[in-house]
Amino acid sequence: MSEPYYLPLADEVEVFEAAYHGRLPVLLKGPTGCGKTRFVEHMTWRLYETSDGPRGDLAVPLVTVSCHEDLTATDLVGRYLLRGDETVWQDGPLTQAARTGAICYLDEIVEARKDTTVLVHSLTDHRRILPIDKTGELLAAHDDFLLVISYNPGYQSVLKDLKTSTRQRFVSLSFDYPESDAEAEIIAHESAVAADVADRLAAIGVKVRNLREHGFEEGVSTRLLIYAGELIRRGIDPRRAAEIAIVQTVSDDANVQKAVADIVDVILP
Repeated sequence: MSEPYYLPLADEVEVFEAAYHGRLPVLLKGPTGCGKTRFVEHMTWRLYETSDGPRGDLAVPLVTVSCHEDLTATDLVGRYLLRGDETVWQDGPLTQAARTGAICYLDEIVEARKDTTVLVHSLTDHRRILPIDKTGELLAAHDDFLLVISYNPGYQSVLKDLKTSTRQRFVSLSFDYPESDAEAEIIAHESAVAADVADRLAAIGVKVRNLREHGFEEGVSTRLLIYAGELIRRGIDPRRAAEIAIVQTVSDDANVQKAVADIVDVILP
C-alpha cells in the first residue's frame, strides 16, 4: 500500500501516534470532506505499513465502517451463515478488527442506532473486550487493536448527538477546513491541477464558507474543491467545473446557489 497523502495542519499526527501507543480510543470531530478519513488512512499507513510499524504483516490493517441508521449490532459483531448443509459463524468488521489487531474506523458514528453504539463501550475502557452473545465468546481485543470514530458535530441534530457516556470514552481531535494556502496545496496535489487554479479554488472555498454568517451552514468541502480541480485538469471549462462540483452540489436552495455562483464568477476567469 502506498502512502495516503495527508498534509498535517497542527499536531494531529503526533497526538494520534501517542494515543495509539497508549491504546486510547480516538474521536475525530469535524465537517464533512475536511480530511478525517484520509487522516485515518494516513495514520494506519504510518503505524502499520512503514518499516518501523508494528504490524507490517497484517493483511487488513484498517477496517472502515460507514455508519447509517440501519446499522445493527449484528452487522458490526457478526452472524451465523448457512454454507451448504452447515451453519458457520462469520465475524463482523468490529470483531475482525478486534481479533486481528487492526484499526477499526466507525465513520459518522451518530448515524448508527443508539443500541449499536453501546457495543463499543467495553472495547474503550480498561477491559478492551467484545462480548459476542450469539457464540458466547468474550473476545479480548488484540494488543494492537484501536477504535477510532468520527462525526460532524455541526451537522447533527440534538437527537443524533453523541451520548456523553460514549463521548467520554475517547480522546478527541478536532478538524476543520485548512487555511487557504494549505488547502490550495492539497487541491493541487490531489487533483494535479495547476497551482494558480488551485489557489483560485481555495479562495472560492474561503468565500463560500463565509456564507455561514448568512445562514448557509455547511460551506463547501475540500473534497468538492478537489473534484472541481480534477474536472478542470481533464479539460472541463473552469466555470462549468465549478458549477458541477460546487454550485449545484452544496445546496438545492436557489438563493444559496446564486450566492455561490456569484463568488465563482468573481474568482474564476
